[in-house]
Amino acid sequence: MITGLDHVVVLTSDIAAASVAYETLFARTPSWRYSGGGADHTLFTLDNTTLELVAPHGDDDAAQRVRSALVTQGEGLASLCFRTSDIARTHRRLDRLTLKPEPVTEVESRDETSGATLSWKRTRAATEATRGVRMFFLERDQERPLSVRTTPASITAMDHVVVSTADPERAAALYGARLGLDMALDRSHPEWGRLMFFRCGDLVVEVTHRPGKSETDAPDRLRGICWRVADIDATRARLIAAGVDVSEVRTGRKPGTRVMTVRNSTCGVPTLLVQPSQGKPD
Repeated sequence: MITGLDHVVVLTSDIAAASVAYETLFARTPSWRYSGGGADHTLFTLDNTTLELVAPHGDDDAAQRVRSALVTQGEGLASLCFRTSDIARTHRRLDRLTLKPEPVTEVESRDETSGATLSWKRTRAATEATRGVRMFFLERDQERPLSVRTTPASITAMDHVVVSTADPERAAALYGARLGLDMALDRSHPEWGRLMFFRCGDLVVEVTHRPGKSETDAPDRLRGICWRVADIDATRARLIAAGVDVSEVRTGRKPGTRVMTVRNSTCGVPTLLVQPSQGKPD
């Protein structure tokens, strides 16, 4: 049913400032900009997925819904959009799984710079059925243009997106059995809790459960993103020179990896950078 993670949505109150921040973080230009659905949209398309910045635009009902979401949850990660090759079949499966999908709609956008158009079909599952995480499902025939690299030591791809849960058994059932993602890891530790990895194309949906969380009816939350880099030392030097606050490089939990934390300029999204064990400089 799911072939990959098409994109993640990050809500922001200032699309211009957010676009500059992510252009600096990624060392890549936006791949697509458009306005529609009561919002301005700026997309950055990397090697395996897209980050979409969304800010309210106008005064219609759609724009007010975006503003209400910002008031309720603040800036940060807002939703996941999974890619599928057959939206009609996906809709039927979501309905059978009691995920209460909305009717499939067709959407089109025109890039403000190139004038090119893209179209897609999508549906959305009911948020209460997906344990509080907003999920969309999308089918498109055309690939988005990649964001152009502006300097060396750019971000290459997403490594994983993090979901925290108070009920790991139900989360495992949702992402594994119901959505059909392949569970690649299920590990528990008395200090840091339970950790589950679900493969989704060329990245991972990481589901975490911290010890001592007893309120199993609490909603799941999108918690952060880890991006891949080829040379973490060069990336760190580039970001420091650009005025971005980053941590020291440290050894990652996975053998052979090196990681660092980005402390600002991410629109409130907790952000980690990782150099995989086989990473090579640009």
